This record gives sequence, structure tokens and C-alpha cells, in this order.
Amino acid sequence: MSVLRIEDLCTHYFLGEDRVQAVDKITFDIAESEIFGLAGESGCGKTTAAYSIMRILPENGAIVNGQIFLDGDDVVEKTDEEMRQLRWRKVSIVFQYAMNAFNPVLRIGNQIVEVMQEKQSIDKEEATKRVKELFDEVGLEPERIRDYPHEFSGGMRQRAIIAQALAAEPRLIIADEPVTALDVIVQNKILGLLRSLQKKYKLAVLLITHDLSVVAENSDRVGIMYAGKLVEVGSTVNVFKRSLHPYTYKLIGAFPSVKGPKRRLEFIPGTPPDLVRPPSGCRFHPRCPWAQEICNLEVPEYREYEKKHWVACHFAGEINFEVES
Repeated sequence: MSVLRIEDLCTHYFLGEDRVQAVDKITFDIAESEIFGLAGESGCGKTTAAYSIMRILPENGAIVNGQIFLDGDDVVEKTDEEMRQLRWRKVSIVFQYAMNAFNPVLRIGNQIVEVMQEKQSIDKEEATKRVKELFDEVGLEPERIRDYPHEFSGGMRQRAIIAQALAAEPRLIIADEPVTALDVIVQNKILGLLRSLQKKYKLAVLLITHDLSVVAENSDRVGIMYAGKLVEVGSTVNVFKRSLHPYTYKLIGAFPSVKGPKRRLEFIPGTPPDLVRPPSGCRFHPRCPWAQEICNLEVPEYREYEKKHWVACHFAGEINFEVES
């Protein structure tokens, strides 16, 4: 059984009389000990999907359809109190901006101790001992649990929030752009730490990023999102080596390779659509060089093109990406 299973999830934001269709009928799952990368342009709905799983959407956001199964339980049906009990214990999150994840006027160690006492019903002495062990595991000196957030560097804060995410021994960790604000050397160390902890604790990880190199190096499977839709899902190797969706092909082609011969980079013309009034048919068709009339008229079916490789494109497998229309 999957640790996480999302089926036809729709999450909208309400702005007066308008609604932003931020996530629209996405379906995927994550198995135990698996890292699933969720990638796409900024504003495509990645973080909204994460906040939907955690049930921490802002007041104007709401899950309007679909199901989110966490160890078989649909969290969409949970009350606020039931969901509060599940957070950190079943699912935890590493936020994009670690400085905003901690209260600046409280010692970091005390904040993690509070999580452990709340979720595991242990006394303060035992919780403090465990936090020191977690700090040691993530590469921080145990004595630093008495420090305040501003006394940590960016990389140290990111390690501390990973320790907090592990505090209540969850089954699933959501890492939302965990290395965006860090330099590349620190990024590599943090991602290496995340991978080692994931293997040690057999964690399921949802790795959210716009950086395809992070996905390629760290994910077992990958999902590509565009304008609130999941357009392609498959093993990382298959998606990168044999992209089926034009958006995936263009997105991967826009990143230079550090190996092999020099090549012309791909680019995607135009801008992402307005999700208050998204395009008809395939949402990518206004920017797709291979779009046909049907792409404007009909929403493509999200289907399994080949074993464990899903795609939402009318012409999946038929397009010669080397020749643009």
C-alpha cells in the first residue's frame, strides 16, 4: 500500500467572485522509501498540492474535490483537530524558507521539544535528549539546541528544520524547495543529508522543486506539473530519457548539460496561463509548437501510456520532438 495516494485532487483559491484553479484533478502516489519529485514552473501548483496534503491552506483556499489518502486514511475528510494530530506524526514538512519556520524569539531546541512532547507524549528531559541526538544526526552540534534561529546560518537552519520534521517519526516528509536559498555546495550537503535520512528511516519523501537537476539527482520517480495539471509521471530515468509530453521535453531541454556535446537549449514561448480563466482543452496548447485543433477543443486524458509512465497528451509517443510544427 502506498504511504500517500492522491486521486483527482482539485484545490482552488477564491478571490472575490473569481476562483484560481491552482490544482486541477491531479493523481499520483508515493511508496514507502521512495522519493517522488514534483517539478514545474513557479505558480504551477506544486506548493498548493503540498499544503493540501498538510491541510494548511490559507483562508481563501479550499480542497473542492478529490481524495488524499495517507496510509489509507482520507485526510480530506478529517476534522481540524484530527488533522492537527496527524501533522508531524504521520506527515511533516520542510518549508522553503527555514527562517519563517521557526519562532524567532524562542530557542530552536525548545521549539522541537514542544513538537515531540505534543505528538509523542514524552517528558521534557527525554525529548531534549532526543533533540540532541537529532541535531547530531543532521550534522549540528547538540549544544546548539539552546541557540535562537538568527544565530544559525541558512544551511544550519535547514538542517534544524529537517531535524524538526523527523522529531515525531513521520511516514512522509514533504520537502518544499528545501535548498532554493542556499549556495550550490550547501545545497549538495543538504540533499545528501535528506537522502541518507530517507534511507535510514525508510521515509516516503515528496520533493518539490523547480530545479530539474535536483529532481534528476535525487528522485526515484518524477511528476511534471503545468498550470495546475499533472502532465507526466514516471520513473526519473524514463521521464528524462524519453519524455512523452511536449512541456516536459521543452522544460528538460531548457537546462544545459554539464556532459556531452554543446547543444542549442530549448525554450518555451509565451507565458503561463491565467488560472482564473485557463485555456480550453490542453492548458499547454497556446505555447506548444506541436498543438493541433483537438488540443484546443478537448482536455487530454491522463493515461498510462506504458507501464508506470503516465501522460496527459493527445499525441503522446507520436510527436517527433526534433521537428517543430
